[in-house]
Amino acid sequence: MYEAFDFDLDDYIYFGGYPGSAAFIRNEPRWRDYVRDGLIEPSIAKDVLMMARVDKPALLRQLFNLGCNYSGQLLSYTKMLGQLQDAGNTVTLAHYLELLGNAGLIQGLQKYAGQQHRRRASVPKFNVLNTALMSAKSGYSKSEAKADRSFWGRLVESTVGAHLYNTGHPECSLYYWRDGAHEVDYVLEFGRKRTAIEVKSGEAKAHVSGLDRFEDTFGICRKILVGEGGIPLAEFLSHPAEFWL
Repeated sequence: MYEAFDFDLDDYIYFGGYPGSAAFIRNEPRWRDYVRDGLIEPSIAKDVLMMARVDKPALLRQLFNLGCNYSGQLLSYTKMLGQLQDAGNTVTLAHYLELLGNAGLIQGLQKYAGQQHRRRASVPKFNVLNTALMSAKSGYSKSEAKADRSFWGRLVESTVGAHLYNTGHPECSLYYWRDGAHEVDYVLEFGRKRTAIEVKSGEAKAHVSGLDRFEDTFGICRKILVGEGGIPLAEFLSHPAEFWL
C-alpha cells in the first residue's frame, strides 16, 4: 500500500489494505460507502450466502457487525447471544463465524492451550482480517479514531492480527492466550515453532509480563514486543508471519 498508493503507517492502520478503496481515502464518506457497499455487502452476499447454507442471513450480518465492533477483544458465545436478535444457539454462531472467516472478513481466534479440545471450547477473540472493515463500521473519521486511544489501540492490535493471519503459511495457526491477569495478544505456531507476540500501541499495557508467563507455561519460545519499546510496527508489518517464528 505504501509503494502503490503512498500510504503512511496511520493510513494503513485506519484504511486497511484494499487496493480498490485507496483512491477514495481523501474523501472519507465516499471511502466508507465504497467499503460498505462495494466490498462488505458483495463479500457477504456472494462469498458467504451463495456458497453455504445460511438459514438466518440477518443474524450473520449482525454477527459481522458485532465482530467489527469487538475486533481485538474477547467475547463469549453466551454474551453474543445476549446482543444479537434471533440468535438461535451457540453452535449456529460458531458456524457463522467460521463462514465469515472463510470469506476473509472476520476470524474468531481460539485460545492457545496444550489440548486441542480446550482450544475449540475457548472464548473467541474477534479479529477483522482487514482493518478497513473495523474503521468503516466504527463511525469514526481517521482523526477521531486516532483521538480515541482505546479504539486506536484495538485498531493497531487488529492490524497486527490481520497481518499475521493473512501472511502466514497455510499450516500456520494463530491464537491468543490468557491466564488470569496474564495475557498474550497473539501466539503464532508452525510445526514445533512457536512465537508469543505482544502489541503496544503507545499506552502502557499491564500484561507485557504475559510473555514470560506464557513461556513458563508452555516452554521456550520466541517472544516479541511490537510497538513502543520493541520492534517498530512498520518493520513488523514489512515481513510475513513466518519471518517472526
